[in-house]
Amino acid sequence: MAEIRDEAALRRLYGQPAGRSVAKVLDRLDPHCLDFIALSPFVLIATADAQGATDVSPRGDLPGFVTARAQELLIPDRPGNNRLDSLTNILATGRVGLLFLIPGVDETLRVNGRAALHDDAELTAPFAVGGKAPRTVLKVEVEEAYLHCAKAFMRSRLWSADAQVARSILPTMGEMLRDQIGAKTGTSGGEAESQEAMVERYQQILY
Repeated sequence: MAEIRDEAALRRLYGQPAGRSVAKVLDRLDPHCLDFIALSPFVLIATADAQGATDVSPRGDLPGFVTARAQELLIPDRPGNNRLDSLTNILATGRVGLLFLIPGVDETLRVNGRAALHDDAELTAPFAVGGKAPRTVLKVEVEEAYLHCAKAFMRSRLWSADAQVARSILPTMGEMLRDQIGAKTGTSGGEAESQEAMVERYQQILY
């Protein structure tokens, strides 16, 4: 076995892309892409900082929570943990990669482009829920958009009911954090926060 160090060696193994895998790349969101985004309640945001350190972060809300036009996406930033990994990376590079998912659909939609953060009320107010607007909105200028094939989801059987596992197969989030970092936040009497307590706490701060 040998480490592959250059694209020429990689291409000797895989060959060149051809046909529709190349032709399908669009420079805008066509009606099919717009329909896909309107049905999607979940998107993964990939970013990198100026040194190349990478991050992938999930965003989710009700289907259609992302506003889309042919050349532009607007994504509200809901309350999180304030690490701001994605947002600080965007400030550093102005670049983003997105992967949209629809439950039950094996195909995904990939979108790449330039990104910027905005906090003006004109953009944040339309995304308010229960009177609470997001602090910022991510504006993405679409440069590439293309549908990704179903093979990964077919292999993983991600949406198959009989492939799902019970949440109890893993320790609770509170138990895992206690073991990893000795976290006591949200605990009582030194006990790890229960899954039920965590869900109830999150419900109060979703927006």
